[in-house]
Amino acid sequence: MDSVCDEVNYKGIFKEHGKALRNFIYYKCGDLDRAKDIMQEALIKLWENCAKVELGKAKSFLYTVGQRILIDQVRHDKVKLEFTKKSEVNTANDPAFELIKKEFEQKLMQAISDMPETQREAFLMNRMDNMSYKDIAEALDISVKAVEKRIHLALLYLKDKVKELKTHKI
Repeated sequence: MDSVCDEVNYKGIFKEHGKALRNFIYYKCGDLDRAKDIMQEALIKLWENCAKVELGKAKSFLYTVGQRILIDQVRHDKVKLEFTKKSEVNTANDPAFELIKKEFEQKLMQAISDMPETQREAFLMNRMDNMSYKDIAEALDISVKAVEKRIHLALLYLKDKVKELKTHKI
């Protein structure tokens, strides 16, 4: 019986899925170093649980664990960011402008994080990573039309959120 605990099988899983897992995480978070770390953590978890994971389900296990690790890290980052924001001292010349700017940035970041994951992922890959629609389609294993639709919906979503900010005058 083939087992993930067999070193040859484990190395095969690493060679076959390691780079793809790293890329998957990278496209979700936009940080190559973080993606590498998460890939390594997921592979360690696979090794630690090798007796529980069927060989045919190793890829699914890796992706699930990798995504959970990323989510946990993002949650932790949000907590750190909120703490940092509260402890920052603003030394700008115009405090009112800086306050408005800061509030707008926070609400914009919140709008992006509230966006459906599929739209946010494609939008950030395009806007932050400067990836073409074709590259995004290949990375996400979807059509270019699907990428276009996701980014279009993301832009409409943000446009509505900006309108709300204007009507509420932040």
